[in-house]
Amino acid sequence: MKILVADDHELFLKGLELILSDIDENVELTFAHNYTDIFNIIEQKQDFNLVLTDLAMPGANWLEAIKRIHEKLPETPIIILSAVFDKEIVQKTIEIGAAGYVPKTSSNAVILGAVKLVLSGGAYIPPELLNNSLKNEFDILKQVETISDDESVSENVKTLTPRQIDVIRLIAKGRSNKQIAYELGLTEGTVKLHVTAILKIFNVYNRTGAVMEATRLGLIKENEHEH
Repeated sequence: MKILVADDHELFLKGLELILSDIDENVELTFAHNYTDIFNIIEQKQDFNLVLTDLAMPGANWLEAIKRIHEKLPETPIIILSAVFDKEIVQKTIEIGAAGYVPKTSSNAVILGAVKLVLSGGAYIPPELLNNSLKNEFDILKQVETISDDESVSENVKTLTPRQIDVIRLIAKGRSNKQIAYELGLTEGTVKLHVTAILKIFNVYNRTGAVMEATRLGLIKENEHEH
C-alpha cells in the first residue's frame, strides 16, 4: 500500500502519518509539502494506491494542480483533505477527478473511513453537503443517508436500484470501476457513487464483502463470480 500525502503544514503531516499507519501495517507513505513536490514525485514514481492532498498549497493553482495530478495518475484515486469547505469547490474537485473531499476538522475515524471507502472504489462526500445545491448525481448518496446500521442487511437491500444490482454483478465478475462505467454507459464518477451506496447498503467495507453479501442474498449466483 503506497500513499502520497501532501500538506504544507508539518504538524498536520505528522498527524496524518499516525492516522494512516492504522490502515495497513505495510503502508508506505511518501510526503510532499507543496504542489511542486507532488509534481516532482509523480514524475519519478507513479505506483501510488492513493493521493491524499491539501487543496490550498504553494506551487500551483489548486484547480490546475488537481487536474494535472489526475492526468498523470489516472488510475490513482485522489482525496482532498482541506480546511476550505465550499460546496462549489467540493463539486468542482469531484468533477475534475477527485474521489473524495474530507474537511480537516473531521475526526480520525472519519478520515480513516473515507480513505478505506475510496480505496474500495467509492467516493466520499461530507454528509452535510448532500443537499439540493449539489448535482443530481449525488442523489445516489442521499438514497443511503437514512439507512441505519441497526437495520438488517436484507431490509436495506430493498433500497438497491436496478442500476446498483448491475454494478454489484459486474464487481463480482472482477470489473474495475472504469470497465463498469464503459459497460453500463456511465461516468466513472457515477460508478464510484453507486459503489459507495452499495457498501453502505450491505454494511460492508470493501468490494469482496459486498459480493459475499449479494451472493448470500441471492442477487448473484456463484457462476457469476470472477474465475
